[in-house]
Amino acid sequence: MKTISYIIIYFFFATQLRAQEMTDLTRIRENVRSKRVSSYDRSGDNHDNLQHIASGEKRTIFDVKGAGIIQHIWFTMGPEPDKLSRNDVIISMYWDGNDYPSVQSPIGPFFGQGWNDSYLFTAAPLAATPMNGMGLVSYFAMPFANGARIEIENQSGSEISTLYFYIDYVEMDQLPPQTGRFHAWYNKALTGAEDSVENEHWMFGPGKPNKTGRNNYLIADIKGKGHFVGVNYYVHSPTPYWYGEGDDMIFIDGQERPALHGTGTEDYFNTSWGAPDKPYSAPYFGYPKVNGEKGFLGRTHIYRFHIQDPIYFDTSFRFTIEHGSMNVMTLDLASVAYWYQSTASRIPAIPDAAARKPHPLIGPADIHRWRNEWRKSKGNAPTLWGN
Repeated sequence: MKTISYIIIYFFFATQLRAQEMTDLTRIRENVRSKRVSSYDRSGDNHDNLQHIASGEKRTIFDVKGAGIIQHIWFTMGPEPDKLSRNDVIISMYWDGNDYPSVQSPIGPFFGQGWNDSYLFTAAPLAATPMNGMGLVSYFAMPFANGARIEIENQSGSEISTLYFYIDYVEMDQLPPQTGRFHAWYNKALTGAEDSVENEHWMFGPGKPNKTGRNNYLIADIKGKGHFVGVNYYVHSPTPYWYGEGDDMIFIDGQERPALHGTGTEDYFNTSWGAPDKPYSAPYFGYPKVNGEKGFLGRTHIYRFHIQDPIYFDTSFRFTIEHGSMNVMTLDLASVAYWYQSTASRIPAIPDAAARKPHPLIGPADIHRWRNEWRKSKGNAPTLWGN
C-alpha cells in the first residue's frame, strides 16, 4: 500500500511539472540556436571519450563565447567509483569571462552521489542514473552573457581513464533581461557537540537554547541579489540516536534572527517523525540513500529543491541548520547548495581533498567494542547489562 501511495505522489508531481514544461514549449523562439559540446570521437571512430586525465590535471571540456544557456549536462567516467573517487573529481563553472568559478563542487555530490557512494538518485533538476548511479545528469538552466567555461580537475590520486559527456546549450544574440546566473557551492564539516556531550532529547539535562544560529552547520552564505533553489544534504551519523531535531535557520538580507525558522531537519525536507527507513524520491524532495545500520547510524542523503518555492533575497542569504537540537550532535555533514544571482559572483573556496575525506563507517562491531570498554570500566562482571 505504501509503495502504491509513493507512486501516486510521484506521478502527481511529475504530471504538474510536465504541464508547466508543455506550456513553455508552445512558445516559438526567435534567434535561438541549439548547440552541443560533447566527447564524441572527432575521427569518426567510436572512441567517444576523453582519456588519461592524470591525477592533478585540469581539463577544460566546455569553452564557448557569446550569450547562451546550458540546458542539459550528462557525464559518466571510468573506472568505477571503487577505483576512482567521484568525491575527488572537481567540477568548476565560469560565467561571463570571469577568472573565478561561480560553481564548484566534487562531481559526485553535485549530482547527488555522496561520499563516493554509488546509488540511484532521481529528482527534477538532477539525477544519477543506471548503472547504479554512474550516469550524472543536470537539467538546471545555466545562463551566460559573455562566454562560459567548464573545467574538470582530477584530485583523486588515480587516473580518469575515460570521461564521456554531453553539454547541450542554446546560443542566442543576448539573454533576456534580468536573467540570473547559476551558482553552486560544496561545503563539508565535522560538527561537534556544544559541551562535548551529545545531549540529544535532553538525555543529560536541559539544553542551551539556540536563537541566533551560532555554531550551526553552514549550507550557503551569499552576498548579492537572487533566489535560492535547493540543496543536496549528506549526513553521516556515528550514533544510532536520532540526529534530525536540528532546526533550519535562514537569514535574509542581514537580519540577525532567522527570517525563516524551521522545526527540525526532517520537517524542512518534507518528511516526519524521523528519517525514512526506505529510499524515497519525488521531483523536489526525497531520501535516495538511507542508512542500513541500527537506528540512525550510518549515511543518509536528503535533498530538497525550491523549484516551486524559491527563497528570494535582495542583499544577502545565509542558510544554516543545527546538528541535532541546539547543536548537540557530532556529525560528518556535507552539502551542495544551488542558487541564482543577478550577476556571476565568486563563491567561497571549497574544502580540500583532506577535509573532504569521508569518515569511516561505524557499525555494530564498533559499538560492541565500546560496550566491552564500558564493561571493563565497571569491573567486568559477567552479568553487566548496560542500563
